[in-house]
Order: sequence, then C-alpha cells, then structure tokens
Amino acid sequence: MHSKKLNFNNKVKKKYLQFIETQEILSEPFRDKIGQLKKFFLPISKKIFEHKIKKKKTLVVGLTGGQGSGKSTISNILKIILKEMYELNTVIFSIDDFYKTLNERKKMAKKVNPLFLTRGVPGTHDTKLLFSCLKKLKNFTQPNLYIPKFDKSMDDRSPKKKWQKITNKPDIVIFEGWCVAATPQKKKDLIVPINILEKESDKKKIWRSRVNAELKTNYKKIFKLIDLKIFLKVPSFDYVYKWRLLQEKKLRMTSKGKKTMNDIQIKNFIMHYERLTKHMLKNLKRKSDFTINIDKKHRLKSMKIN
Repeated sequence: MHSKKLNFNNKVKKKYLQFIETQEILSEPFRDKIGQLKKFFLPISKKIFEHKIKKKKTLVVGLTGGQGSGKSTISNILKIILKEMYELNTVIFSIDDFYKTLNERKKMAKKVNPLFLTRGVPGTHDTKLLFSCLKKLKNFTQPNLYIPKFDKSMDDRSPKKKWQKITNKPDIVIFEGWCVAATPQKKKDLIVPINILEKESDKKKIWRSRVNAELKTNYKKIFKLIDLKIFLKVPSFDYVYKWRLLQEKKLRMTSKGKKTMNDIQIKNFIMHYERLTKHMLKNLKRKSDFTINIDKKHRLKSMKIN
C-alpha cells in the first residue's frame, strides 16, 4: 500500500463512470459526474486513506443519512476509489442487515409496545451480533466471517447461505445506515408526540422512551467503534418521504413479484423514523467529520469537513 496523488487515473474514472451508469437512480441526477468525483468522493477517499495510514489498523467509516439519501451508492463509489487509487480492501454493510428476526420483533411488540414490530428504530436491531461483527472486523483473526443479510421483501433475516462472507482482513469497513451515529434525545424532548403515529400508538411514551434508552446504551457502545463519520444531510424530513416513495417505485420495478409497499403504507412506515431523523438533522453535522449537503433536487450540493 502506498500513497498516491489526488489526481485520479483513467482506471478510477472508468470504473466510477461504469458504476454510475449501472445505477438506475430515480430522481438522483449525477449530471456533473466528474465534478462530483473531484468535489466530494476523491477528497473523502484521500482523508480515509490518510487516517488509515496514521492509525495502522482496520478503519470503520460510519456513513449516515435519511432514507433515499444515496448511502448505498456513495458507499460503493468510495469502495471503487479506495481500491483503484489506494489498493485498500473495503467491506460494506448496512445496519439494516442486523434487524432482529420477525419472530424476535413479534415478541418485543407483545412485551414492550406494538410499534416494535416495524423494523427501523433503535431497539429493532440485534445489537449483540452487530457489536460482535464490528469488533471481529476491526480485529480480524478468523479466516471466515459472516455478516447477516436481511430480506426486506420478507421482513425477515435471510438464511445463512445468503450472508456476506469475509475471507480477508479489511483495511476499511463502511458501516452505513439511516441511524448510524445517532445520539439520544433529552427526556423533555420526548414529551410531545411528533406525529399522529406517536399520538395514537405511543400515548404513554413507552416506545420512544425505549428507543432513546437503546441509543444511550447498546447503540452508543456500537457507534464508539466508528473512526470517521460521513453525514448525508437532506434538506428536510419531507424529502425523506418523497425520496422513499421513489425508492419503493424502483423496488416495485425490480422486485419480481416480491412484497412492496403502497404510498399510504410508506407514509405510515416513515412516521416511525421521523423523530430520530429530525433530531439527527439538527445535531449530527457538528459531530461528523464530513457533512454533505443534498439539495431539493437530490443533488450533492456542498461539503463541510470538520
């Protein structure tokens, strides 16, 4: 592994453009493809590389942003650059892959609050498995490590034969997800319901208080393992809903008969995410190493480096 200049070579450019072309990204126009590469992805990759050299260990990069903000796409772009420019082996996985099984969430819904049946918020992930996987990736000793996969069309964890198999020690781990690096709220901020879902289904604040308690404990322990944080800042929560509708439209086109959600179901689903997303939009830019501002047309607009 050796240092390379920020000037990208033709191989990086070619692989990046090929990847962008394969992405059928609805309402996510990569119009100025090379401009975006130079403005956002190359500087971030360079910083990751420099941090890796300094730390001399597997680096965990936390990439967070509202639903439909482009986390998966950007994770894959960074992986291409880190491989082609810096010869770094990168593993990508999502916090979504660590959702509790449907059966586990059914038990939690019965025992704590029915809202925990819906995957998404802190409390609906297998935090023990997630913490263990991250630790093992950072201190890679075993030849084969398996990272779970979650099948959203089935709303359940995929069988082990479909899990991601890691055979070589990673240089970089990109850990992406909508609530990655989220911090808990103050107790007083939990009092007033944020939407109709909380007003009708969480009258005693049991659900949102438990979500907050999870952030203070199990998730805090996991997020402490992150070395660098990238925050994709959407214009407002309204756009999370709008872009999630587009995401589902794309899913319907490619799902081959698998279960998808209609617009009303999505609106209800998104309400589970509203409280924490708004809290993150207010607070996370101060705590992130990179904040990429996304405009109302779903384009990467500007970046702040802390």
